[in-house]
Amino acid sequence: MSAALVAATFGFALPHFASYHSVWASMHMMTWPQALLVAAAAAASMASYWVMICSVLPSIRLRQAAVVNLSSNAVANTLPAGGALAMGVSWAMLSSWGINTAEYMLYTLVSGIWNVFVRLGLPVLALLVLLTVSRPGAALIAAAVVGLALLAAAAAGLRLLLCSEPFATRAGHALQRVLAIACQLVRRPPPRDVPGSLLGFRRRAAGLLAARGWRITAATAASQLALWLVLLACLRGTGLSQAQVPWQTSLAAFAFVGLLTALPITPGGAGITELGLVGTLAAGAGPSAGAQVTAAVLLYRAVTYLPPIPLGAAAYLIWQHAPRAHPRQATPQPAGPTLARQACAAIGAPGIQRVPLASRRKWPVSPPAGPIQDEVPSAAYVAISLLSSPGEAHRALDT
Repeated sequence: MSAALVAATFGFALPHFASYHSVWASMHMMTWPQALLVAAAAAASMASYWVMICSVLPSIRLRQAAVVNLSSNAVANTLPAGGALAMGVSWAMLSSWGINTAEYMLYTLVSGIWNVFVRLGLPVLALLVLLTVSRPGAALIAAAVVGLALLAAAAAGLRLLLCSEPFATRAGHALQRVLAIACQLVRRPPPRDVPGSLLGFRRRAAGLLAARGWRITAATAASQLALWLVLLACLRGTGLSQAQVPWQTSLAAFAFVGLLTALPITPGGAGITELGLVGTLAAGAGPSAGAQVTAAVLLYRAVTYLPPIPLGAAAYLIWQHAPRAHPRQATPQPAGPTLARQACAAIGAPGIQRVPLASRRKWPVSPPAGPIQDEVPSAAYVAISLLSSPGEAHRALDT
């Protein structure tokens, strides 16, 4: 279905606005400064997503964020429902750099929610801006109303989730039932403790947003606006003036199409984005500018859609063959007796008592394999079990 929709868009719909020969002629008339401006805007837009990733995951370096973003975009732009498969690529890369499951889920949900918030709020901003030059159309007004209503509902729900533990618990139980039904349909075991996971996400998200909420919001908004600036650079590069296509109109078209492509019907919104932008912008520019508008939109899609595919493939190969060092391994952690003493001090243990080996089986970390003394310091064992991963606890106890 995705392939049929893309074929219908490029084979039948777009040629009604302009022939591909006239589109190529419009692109060919671009000067080198105009082409460099488009390339610089596209590069800045690409880098803005890397900054957004680093704002949610402060332990990730910018070059690592670039590898994750390029590789996941290469998958998302080439496969149907590629967004879901791109999550697997992102998880494989981030986990190789020491990001655990809880951190990855926090990054995925927070960045996804903030991206949806910006997409829902952008039509409202575009409507207000467009009022300064012309009367907006009914489609944009409807998009702004729908976006504002959904944004208000989503923001209220997120605030309740973060501020009310009873609401988060009830939401977790409701989500548990929904996931149980969905897992039954696909014959997969349902998750065991969704309410507990949601409460854990609530605590981590509240801490992250309290520390970096404004930075995340600014980075997400900047990434969307940088993408719009690429479209504006392409419009000016193909010779469309402010009188023909005002920047306010281009922002409105960008916001409207962004709302249309919120659901990944085709890979990267291919077909839907082009048809929506050409139809919206050509209606205001007039029939004589149809070739220039089509050329600008196709150029915009080419410089934002195509480069991540080869760059992402190269980034994936580099990641496969590069050493995967943990970004937080610069300061080695103490092990053995030092870790035990620090752990005892962390929980305020007054002294060290010894207990038989059989009493230790109730703790979360099982005893290490191989020979072991019959007794271990109980306070240190509890502290190591609670403050360390199982592998670290085993190494500390062996020491």
